[in-house]
Amino acid sequence: MSTRKLVVGVSALSALALLATGCASGSGSASDKKTITVWTGMDQPIIDGLKAKLAPEAKAQGLTVEWRRVDNINQLLVQKVQAGDAPDIALLPQPGIIKDLASKGKITPLDDVLDLPALSKSMTAGTLDVAKSGGKTYGLMVSMNVKGLVFYPKKAFESAGYTAPKSLDELNTLTAKIKADGNTPWCLGIESGTATGWPATDWIENLVLKYGGVDKYNEWISHKVTFDSPLVRKAADQFEKIAFTDGNVLGGRKSIASNAFGTAGNAMFKSKPGCYMYQQGSFITGFFPKTVQKNLDSEVGVFGLPPATANGGNPVEGGGDTASIYKDSPAARKVMKLLAATDLGTTAAGNGASFISPHKDFPLSAYPLKTTRSVAKVAYDSTGFVFDGSDAMPTAVGTGTFWKDMTAWITGGESLDTALKNIDASWPAG
Repeated sequence: MSTRKLVVGVSALSALALLATGCASGSGSASDKKTITVWTGMDQPIIDGLKAKLAPEAKAQGLTVEWRRVDNINQLLVQKVQAGDAPDIALLPQPGIIKDLASKGKITPLDDVLDLPALSKSMTAGTLDVAKSGGKTYGLMVSMNVKGLVFYPKKAFESAGYTAPKSLDELNTLTAKIKADGNTPWCLGIESGTATGWPATDWIENLVLKYGGVDKYNEWISHKVTFDSPLVRKAADQFEKIAFTDGNVLGGRKSIASNAFGTAGNAMFKSKPGCYMYQQGSFITGFFPKTVQKNLDSEVGVFGLPPATANGGNPVEGGGDTASIYKDSPAARKVMKLLAATDLGTTAAGNGASFISPHKDFPLSAYPLKTTRSVAKVAYDSTGFVFDGSDAMPTAVGTGTFWKDMTAWITGGESLDTALKNIDASWPAG
C-alpha cells in the first residue's frame, strides 16, 4: 500500500476503540477442516502471486485456501473477532492490533507452530519480533516495505561522480559537495492534506533509529525516552542541517510544508535535475512521472539512509503485512507453515515492484527490477527492523501533535523547544 501511514492511523484508532470494549472469542478447533480463509489488505497482484504459489502446496496436503482482499482490514477484523466470526488467518499491517488481540487470548501463539530458530536465520533481523507479546510470537511477516530510502536521478548523479555515503557525516559531506557544484542537493515535501507533516516524522524516526538503535527507538515510541531528550534533539539537529541550511533544499525551507510529498521528488528527473536526493519509502516510485516508472532501473538509483557511523549498527524502519491465526485448527497451522516458506513470494515479486519478501535469503533474482533488488538489500543488510514509530504511538501523538508540531517547527511557526515540549505534553497519561 503506497500511503500506509495515511490510512493505518485512522483504521487502527477505530480498531483499538473496539478492542477497548472487549471481544468475544473467535477461536475454535476443527480437526477435519479442509478450507482455510485468509484475509488481507494487500494489493491484488500480490495476492494473486501468493495464491498461485500457495495453492498447489496446500492442495498436496488436501487443503484449499480461499483468499479475500479486505479494505480497512484492521477495523473489520476486530469487529469479526468481537462477533466470533473471524477468518482462519488474517494479515494485518498494524502489529499493535495483533498484540492487543493476543493479550486478550484471541490469537494463537506460533511458537509451537513454526520453526522459529530456522526462521530467525532466514528472516530480516527484527521482523520475527514485530508481533511478540508476553514473550510469545503471534505473527509472521509475509510482505514488507522499507522506509528511510534516498532516491536519486541515476544518470545525473553518477555522471557527477557522486556515490552513496557510508555514514551520516558522509551524507552531510555529499550534501555540501552537490551544493558546491552549483546544484541543489535535496527535494523535500511534507504536504499531505489533513495528514500534512507525516513525511517529517519519518525523517525524525529514521534518524532516532540510526543514532539510538532499535532498543532506544522502542523506548522512545513508548515514551520511556521523551521527545525533549538528547537523542531526539540529535535527530532533529541532523534534519535541521539538511532541511534548513540555505541552498540545501529546492525552494528553501519555506517551501517544505507546501510541497506535496507525492510529487516533491519529481524535480530530480528534469533535464537539469532540480535536486539530487529525495528521502521517502519504497512506495514512492509509484508517484514518479510515468516516463520514469517505465524506465525505473535506468532512471532511478536508491540507497538507504546510512548509519550514524561507518560500519556501525544500521537498522531500518518499514512496515509490512503480518499473518496470524484467528481460528486455530490443524489445517490453519499447516497453512501458516506454508506462509513461512522462503520462496512463497517468488511469483508475487514478479507481479510488480511493490512486493518485498522479509526473508533475507529470498532469491534477489526473483525481483524483476534492479531498483527493487536495491531496496530489498537495504533491508536484508540491516542490523534490525522496526515498524513506523508514529503509527505505534498513541493516536493523539503519532498522527496528532507529532505531525502538527513538526510542521510548525519547519515553517518557523514555533521553536524546536516548543515543538518537543508540546508533543511530550500531549502524551496520554497512564
